[in-house]
Amino acid sequence: MKFTCEQQTLVKALNTVSKAVTSRTTIPILKGILLNVKNGKLILSASDLEISIEKSIEVNVIEEGSTVVMARLFSDIVRKLPNEEISISQEINGKILIKSAFSEFNIVGLNSDEFPSIGNITEEETDKLVFDKDIFKDMIRKSSFAASADDSKGVIVGVLMECKDNHLNMIALDGFRMAVIREKMIIDKEQNIIVSAKLLNEISKIISEEEAQKDIEMILDNKKALIKIDSTKVILRLLEGQFIKYRDILPKEKKCIIKINRSNLQNSIERASLLAKEGKNNLIKMTILGNLLTITSKSEEGDVKEEIIMEKTGEDIVIGFNSKYISDVLKVVDEEELLMEFNTPTSPCLIKQIEGNRFEYLVLPVRITA
Repeated sequence: MKFTCEQQTLVKALNTVSKAVTSRTTIPILKGILLNVKNGKLILSASDLEISIEKSIEVNVIEEGSTVVMARLFSDIVRKLPNEEISISQEINGKILIKSAFSEFNIVGLNSDEFPSIGNITEEETDKLVFDKDIFKDMIRKSSFAASADDSKGVIVGVLMECKDNHLNMIALDGFRMAVIREKMIIDKEQNIIVSAKLLNEISKIISEEEAQKDIEMILDNKKALIKIDSTKVILRLLEGQFIKYRDILPKEKKCIIKINRSNLQNSIERASLLAKEGKNNLIKMTILGNLLTITSKSEEGDVKEEIIMEKTGEDIVIGFNSKYISDVLKVVDEEELLMEFNTPTSPCLIKQIEGNRFEYLVLPVRITA
Protein backbone atom coordinates (compact mmCIF):
# COMPACT_ATOMS: atom_id res chain seq x y z
CA MET A 1 0.00 0.00 0.00
CA LYS A 2 1.33 3.41 -0.95
CA PHE A 3 -0.30 6.74 -1.79
CA THR A 4 0.25 10.48 -1.67
CA CYS A 5 -2.29 13.21 -0.87
CA GLU A 6 -2.64 16.72 0.49
CA GLN A 7 -2.34 16.96 4.27
CA GLN A 8 -5.49 19.09 4.71
CA THR A 9 -7.61 16.71 2.62
CA LEU A 10 -6.58 13.80 4.84
CA VAL A 11 -7.11 15.81 8.05
CA LYS A 12 -10.73 16.60 7.07
CA ALA A 13 -11.41 12.94 6.27
CA LEU A 14 -9.90 11.83 9.60
CA ASN A 15 -12.04 14.36 11.49
CA THR A 16 -15.13 12.81 9.93
CA VAL A 17 -14.41 9.10 10.48
CA SER A 18 -12.96 9.67 13.98
CA LYS A 19 -16.51 10.33 15.20
CA ALA A 20 -17.05 6.55 15.07
CA VAL A 21 -13.89 5.68 17.00
CA THR A 22 -14.34 4.75 20.64
CA SER A 23 -11.72 4.60 23.37
CA ARG A 24 -14.13 2.66 25.62
CA THR A 25 -13.80 -0.76 24.06
CA THR A 26 -12.24 -4.10 24.91
CA ILE A 27 -11.64 -4.75 21.18
CA PRO A 28 -8.29 -3.07 20.33
CA ILE A 29 -8.89 -2.89 16.58
CA LEU A 30 -11.95 -0.65 17.14
CA LYS A 31 -9.55 2.04 18.35
CA GLY A 32 -8.21 2.10 14.81
CA ILE A 33 -9.11 3.44 11.37
CA LEU A 34 -9.09 1.17 8.33
CA LEU A 35 -7.20 2.62 5.36
CA ASN A 36 -8.15 0.94 2.08
CA VAL A 37 -6.43 2.17 -1.08
CA LYS A 38 -8.00 1.13 -4.39
CA ASN A 39 -9.31 2.51 -7.69
CA GLY A 40 -7.57 5.86 -7.27
CA LYS A 41 -9.16 6.48 -3.87
CA LEU A 42 -8.45 6.16 -0.18
CA ILE A 43 -11.43 4.83 1.77
CA LEU A 44 -11.22 5.49 5.51
CA SER A 45 -13.50 3.47 7.82
CA ALA A 46 -14.15 3.44 11.56
CA SER A 47 -16.74 1.74 13.72
CA ASP A 48 -17.81 1.36 17.35
CA LEU A 49 -20.40 -1.28 16.33
CA GLU A 50 -23.22 1.25 16.95
CA ILE A 51 -22.19 3.70 14.24
CA SER A 52 -19.82 3.10 11.33
CA ILE A 53 -18.45 5.86 9.10
CA GLU A 54 -16.82 5.45 5.70
CA LYS A 55 -15.22 8.40 3.90
CA SER A 56 -13.76 8.33 0.39
CA ILE A 57 -11.17 10.84 -0.89
CA GLU A 58 -9.18 11.17 -4.11
CA VAL A 59 -5.47 10.33 -3.70
CA ASN A 60 -2.52 9.51 -5.94
CA VAL A 61 -2.38 5.71 -5.71
CA ILE A 62 1.05 4.17 -6.17
CA GLU A 63 0.22 0.73 -4.78
CA GLU A 64 -3.16 -0.62 -3.68
CA GLY A 65 -3.57 -2.27 -0.29
CA SER A 66 -5.06 -1.87 3.17
CA THR A 67 -4.06 -1.57 6.81
CA VAL A 68 -5.42 -0.37 10.16
CA VAL A 69 -3.75 2.48 12.06
CA MET A 70 -4.41 3.60 15.63
CA ALA A 71 -6.82 6.50 15.21
CA ARG A 72 -5.52 8.94 17.81
CA LEU A 73 -1.81 8.58 17.00
CA PHE A 74 -2.27 8.61 13.23
CA SER A 75 -4.61 11.62 13.36
CA ASP A 76 -2.28 13.55 15.70
CA ILE A 77 0.68 12.94 13.39
CA VAL A 78 -1.16 13.99 10.23
CA ARG A 79 -2.55 17.14 11.90
CA LYS A 80 0.94 18.23 13.01
CA LEU A 81 2.47 17.83 9.55
CA PRO A 82 2.79 20.94 7.36
CA ASN A 83 0.10 21.76 4.82
CA GLU A 84 1.72 20.05 1.85
CA GLU A 85 1.77 16.72 0.04
CA ILE A 86 2.42 13.72 2.29
CA SER A 87 3.28 10.11 1.46
CA ILE A 88 1.92 7.10 3.34
CA SER A 89 3.09 3.55 2.67
CA GLN A 90 3.12 0.11 4.26
CA GLU A 91 6.61 -1.34 4.58
CA ILE A 92 7.61 -5.01 4.26
CA ASN A 93 7.75 -5.30 8.08
CA GLY A 94 4.11 -4.15 8.29
CA LYS A 95 4.92 -0.73 9.73
CA ILE A 96 3.37 2.41 8.26
CA LEU A 97 5.75 5.05 6.92
CA ILE A 98 4.39 8.62 6.98
CA LYS A 99 6.55 11.19 5.18
CA SER A 100 6.42 14.87 4.37
CA ALA A 101 9.22 17.08 3.06
CA PHE A 102 11.15 17.21 6.36
CA SER A 103 9.37 14.71 8.65
CA GLU A 104 9.26 10.94 8.79
CA PHE A 105 7.27 8.64 11.12
CA ASN A 106 7.19 4.86 11.39
CA ILE A 107 4.14 3.53 13.26
CA VAL A 108 2.59 0.12 13.84
CA GLY A 109 -0.01 -1.08 11.36
CA LEU A 110 -2.59 -3.77 12.17
CA ASN A 111 -3.98 -6.50 9.95
CA SER A 112 -6.96 -5.11 8.02
CA ASP A 113 -8.59 -8.56 7.90
CA GLU A 114 -9.31 -8.24 11.63
CA PHE A 115 -11.32 -5.04 11.17
CA PRO A 116 -15.06 -5.70 11.50
CA SER A 117 -17.20 -5.39 8.39
CA ILE A 118 -19.36 -2.28 8.66
CA GLY A 119 -22.09 -4.17 6.84
CA ASN A 120 -23.77 -3.52 3.55
CA ILE A 121 -27.31 -2.35 2.94
CA THR A 122 -28.84 -2.95 -0.47
CA GLU A 123 -29.47 0.45 -2.00
CA GLU A 124 -32.90 -0.20 -3.47
CA GLU A 125 -34.83 2.86 -4.59
CA THR A 126 -38.00 1.65 -2.83
CA ASP A 127 -36.27 1.76 0.55
CA LYS A 128 -34.67 5.16 0.02
CA LEU A 129 -35.66 8.37 1.75
CA VAL A 130 -34.29 11.68 0.47
CA PHE A 131 -34.06 14.76 2.70
CA ASP A 132 -33.02 18.33 2.04
CA LYS A 133 -29.76 18.65 3.98
CA ASP A 134 -30.63 21.97 5.64
CA ILE A 135 -34.13 20.88 6.65
CA PHE A 136 -32.83 17.56 7.99
CA LYS A 137 -30.15 19.28 10.07
CA ASP A 138 -32.65 21.85 11.37
CA MET A 139 -35.11 19.12 12.40
CA ILE A 140 -32.37 17.35 14.36
CA ARG A 141 -31.47 20.60 16.14
CA LYS A 142 -35.09 21.29 17.05
CA SER A 143 -35.89 17.80 18.36
CA SER A 144 -32.86 15.86 19.64
CA PHE A 145 -32.32 18.00 22.77
CA ALA A 146 -35.60 16.69 24.23
CA ALA A 147 -34.50 13.02 24.13
CA SER A 148 -33.44 11.35 27.37
CA ALA A 149 -29.71 11.31 28.16
CA ASP A 150 -30.17 8.30 30.45
CA ASP A 151 -29.16 5.11 28.61
CA SER A 152 -31.29 3.02 30.97
CA LYS A 153 -34.47 4.67 29.64
CA GLY A 154 -34.75 2.47 26.54
CA VAL A 155 -36.02 3.90 23.26
CA ILE A 156 -36.56 7.45 24.58
CA VAL A 157 -32.81 8.05 24.25
CA GLY A 158 -33.71 8.11 20.57
CA VAL A 159 -35.69 10.27 18.17
CA LEU A 160 -38.70 8.74 16.44
CA MET A 161 -38.56 9.45 12.71
CA GLU A 162 -42.09 8.99 11.45
CA CYS A 163 -42.72 8.95 7.70
CA LYS A 164 -46.45 9.43 7.23
CA ASP A 165 -48.95 11.39 5.12
CA ASN A 166 -46.18 12.99 3.03
CA HIS A 167 -44.53 14.33 6.17
CA LEU A 168 -41.34 13.53 8.02
CA ASN A 169 -42.00 13.92 11.75
CA MET A 170 -39.28 13.85 14.41
CA ILE A 171 -40.40 13.22 17.98
CA ALA A 172 -38.26 13.18 21.13
CA LEU A 173 -39.16 13.10 24.82
CA ASP A 174 -37.58 12.40 28.20
CA GLY A 175 -40.52 12.25 30.59
CA PHE A 176 -40.38 15.99 31.39
CA ARG A 177 -40.72 17.55 27.93
CA MET A 178 -41.48 16.53 24.37
CA ALA A 179 -40.59 17.92 20.94
CA VAL A 180 -42.68 17.23 17.83
CA ILE A 181 -41.25 18.59 14.56
CA ARG A 182 -43.00 18.20 11.20
CA GLU A 183 -41.86 18.88 7.63
CA LYS A 184 -43.60 18.23 4.32
CA MET A 185 -41.73 15.64 2.28
CA ILE A 186 -42.53 13.26 -0.56
CA ILE A 187 -42.85 9.88 1.16
CA ASP A 188 -43.32 6.73 -0.94
CA LYS A 189 -43.66 4.37 1.98
CA GLU A 190 -45.00 4.91 5.49
CA GLN A 191 -42.56 3.71 8.14
CA ASN A 192 -41.19 4.51 11.59
CA ILE A 193 -37.62 4.20 12.83
CA ILE A 194 -35.95 5.22 16.09
CA VAL A 195 -32.44 6.64 15.93
CA SER A 196 -30.21 7.50 18.90
CA ALA A 197 -30.28 11.27 19.51
CA LYS A 198 -26.50 11.23 20.08
CA LEU A 199 -25.93 9.61 16.68
CA LEU A 200 -28.28 12.05 14.94
CA ASN A 201 -26.28 14.94 16.41
CA GLU A 202 -23.07 13.37 15.05
CA ILE A 203 -24.71 13.13 11.61
CA SER A 204 -25.71 16.79 11.86
CA LYS A 205 -22.06 17.70 12.59
CA ILE A 206 -20.90 15.68 9.57
CA ILE A 207 -23.39 17.49 7.31
CA SER A 208 -21.99 20.85 8.52
CA GLU A 209 -18.32 19.86 8.33
CA GLU A 210 -18.65 18.20 4.95
CA GLU A 211 -20.42 21.29 3.58
CA ALA A 212 -22.71 18.79 1.87
CA GLN A 213 -23.87 19.85 -1.58
CA LYS A 214 -26.41 17.11 -2.28
CA ASP A 215 -29.58 15.96 -0.56
CA ILE A 216 -29.20 13.44 2.26
CA GLU A 217 -30.11 9.88 1.33
CA MET A 218 -31.22 7.29 3.87
CA ILE A 219 -31.55 3.61 2.96
CA LEU A 220 -33.28 1.46 5.55
CA ASP A 221 -32.73 -2.13 6.58
CA ASN A 222 -34.44 -4.10 9.37
CA LYS A 223 -32.02 -3.04 12.09
CA LYS A 224 -29.72 -0.54 10.36
CA ALA A 225 -29.84 2.63 8.31
CA LEU A 226 -27.33 3.83 5.73
CA ILE A 227 -27.06 7.60 5.43
CA LYS A 228 -25.19 9.04 2.44
CA ILE A 229 -23.73 12.53 2.81
CA ASP A 230 -21.84 13.30 -0.42
CA SER A 231 -18.70 11.10 -0.28
CA THR A 232 -19.42 9.91 3.29
CA LYS A 233 -21.46 6.88 4.30
CA VAL A 234 -22.78 6.43 7.82
CA ILE A 235 -24.27 3.12 8.91
CA LEU A 236 -26.01 3.18 12.26
CA ARG A 237 -27.86 0.68 14.36
CA LEU A 238 -31.54 1.50 14.84
CA LEU A 239 -33.07 1.35 18.30
CA GLU A 240 -35.51 -1.49 18.76
CA GLY A 241 -38.74 -1.23 20.72
CA GLN A 242 -42.11 0.50 20.72
CA PHE A 243 -42.03 4.29 20.95
CA ILE A 244 -44.56 6.00 23.19
CA LYS A 245 -47.86 6.94 21.50
CA TYR A 246 -46.96 10.60 21.54
CA ARG A 247 -50.22 11.84 20.05
CA ASP A 248 -52.04 10.63 23.17
CA ILE A 249 -49.85 12.91 25.30
CA LEU A 250 -50.66 16.13 23.43
CA PRO A 251 -53.22 18.15 25.45
CA LYS A 252 -56.78 18.22 24.18
CA GLU A 253 -57.99 21.05 26.44
CA LYS A 254 -56.79 24.59 27.08
CA LYS A 255 -58.18 27.24 29.42
CA CYS A 256 -55.52 29.90 28.91
CA ILE A 257 -53.69 30.92 25.72
CA ILE A 258 -51.03 33.61 25.56
CA LYS A 259 -49.32 35.17 22.55
CA ILE A 260 -45.84 36.33 23.53
CA ASN A 261 -42.60 37.65 22.04
CA ARG A 262 -40.03 34.85 22.07
CA SER A 263 -36.96 37.08 22.62
CA ASN A 264 -38.57 38.91 25.54
CA LEU A 265 -39.60 35.63 27.17
CA GLN A 266 -36.19 34.02 26.61
CA ASN A 267 -34.28 36.98 28.05
CA SER A 268 -36.58 37.22 31.09
CA ILE A 269 -36.30 33.49 31.82
CA GLU A 270 -32.52 33.57 31.49
CA ARG A 271 -32.32 36.43 33.99
CA ALA A 272 -34.76 34.74 36.38
CA SER A 273 -32.74 31.53 36.09
CA LEU A 274 -29.78 33.20 37.77
CA LEU A 275 -31.60 32.66 41.05
CA ALA A 276 -33.59 29.55 40.08
CA LYS A 277 -31.52 26.93 41.89
CA GLU A 278 -33.94 25.85 44.61
CA GLY A 279 -34.22 22.05 44.88
CA LYS A 280 -32.03 21.70 41.77
CA ASN A 281 -35.07 21.93 39.48
CA ASN A 282 -34.43 25.52 38.34
CA LEU A 283 -37.90 26.56 39.54
CA ILE A 284 -39.51 29.67 38.15
CA LYS A 285 -43.09 30.75 38.82
CA MET A 286 -45.15 32.22 35.98
CA THR A 287 -48.19 34.30 36.95
CA ILE A 288 -50.52 35.18 34.08
CA LEU A 289 -52.89 37.94 35.13
CA GLY A 290 -54.71 39.95 32.50
CA ASN A 291 -52.19 40.89 29.80
CA LEU A 292 -49.19 40.72 32.13
CA LEU A 293 -46.87 37.74 32.60
CA THR A 294 -44.84 37.92 35.80
CA ILE A 295 -41.88 35.54 36.20
CA THR A 296 -40.45 35.18 39.70
CA SER A 297 -37.78 33.07 41.31
CA LYS A 298 -36.07 33.02 44.66
CA SER A 299 -33.29 31.28 46.52
CA GLU A 300 -31.30 31.80 49.70
CA GLU A 301 -29.24 34.36 47.80
CA GLY A 302 -32.16 36.59 46.82
CA ASP A 303 -35.19 36.88 44.56
CA VAL A 304 -36.07 38.24 41.13
CA LYS A 305 -39.21 39.49 39.34
CA GLU A 306 -39.60 39.94 35.57
CA GLU A 307 -42.67 41.36 33.82
CA ILE A 308 -43.68 40.96 30.17
CA ILE A 309 -46.65 42.45 28.33
CA MET A 310 -48.46 39.83 26.23
CA GLU A 311 -51.87 38.96 24.82
CA LYS A 312 -54.08 36.54 26.74
CA THR A 313 -57.25 34.64 25.94
CA GLY A 314 -59.06 32.72 28.66
CA GLU A 315 -58.43 32.35 32.38
CA ASP A 316 -55.60 33.62 34.59
CA ILE A 317 -53.16 30.98 35.87
CA VAL A 318 -50.17 30.56 38.21
CA ILE A 319 -47.83 27.73 37.22
CA GLY A 320 -44.25 26.63 37.94
CA PHE A 321 -41.62 25.28 35.51
CA ASN A 322 -38.06 24.08 35.36
CA SER A 323 -36.65 27.13 33.59
CA LYS A 324 -34.17 25.05 31.59
CA TYR A 325 -36.94 23.13 29.84
CA ILE A 326 -38.67 26.32 28.64
CA SER A 327 -35.36 27.97 27.75
CA ASP A 328 -34.20 24.95 25.69
CA VAL A 329 -37.29 25.35 23.48
CA LEU A 330 -36.87 29.09 23.04
CA LYS A 331 -33.25 28.61 21.91
CA VAL A 332 -34.14 26.40 18.94
CA VAL A 333 -37.30 28.03 17.52
CA ASP A 334 -36.95 30.90 15.06
CA GLU A 335 -40.38 32.53 15.26
CA GLU A 336 -40.46 35.92 16.95
CA GLU A 337 -43.90 35.32 18.44
CA LEU A 338 -45.26 32.12 19.96
CA LEU A 339 -48.40 30.69 21.48
CA MET A 340 -48.35 29.07 24.91
CA GLU A 341 -51.39 27.03 25.92
CA PHE A 342 -52.22 26.10 29.53
CA ASN A 343 -54.98 24.05 31.14
CA THR A 344 -54.33 23.72 34.90
CA PRO A 345 -51.29 24.37 37.16
CA THR A 346 -50.56 20.62 37.10
CA SER A 347 -51.11 20.07 33.36
CA PRO A 348 -48.44 20.36 30.65
CA CYS A 349 -47.89 23.58 28.74
CA LEU A 350 -47.91 23.48 24.93
CA ILE A 351 -45.65 25.85 22.97
CA LYS A 352 -46.50 26.19 19.27
CA GLN A 353 -46.57 28.42 16.21
CA ILE A 354 -49.18 31.13 15.82
CA GLU A 355 -49.94 29.78 12.33
CA GLY A 356 -49.16 26.28 11.11
CA ASN A 357 -48.09 23.16 12.99
CA ARG A 358 -44.43 22.67 12.09
CA PHE A 359 -43.60 22.26 15.78
CA GLU A 360 -45.18 21.57 19.14
CA TYR A 361 -43.30 21.47 22.43
CA LEU A 362 -44.77 20.00 25.57
CA VAL A 363 -43.30 20.98 28.96
CA LEU A 364 -44.44 19.47 32.25
CA PRO A 365 -44.95 21.92 35.14
CA VAL A 366 -43.27 21.79 38.55
CA ARG A 367 -45.57 21.84 41.57
CA ILE A 368 -45.29 25.11 43.48
CA THR A 369 -45.22 24.89 47.27
CA ALA A 370 -46.78 27.73 49.22
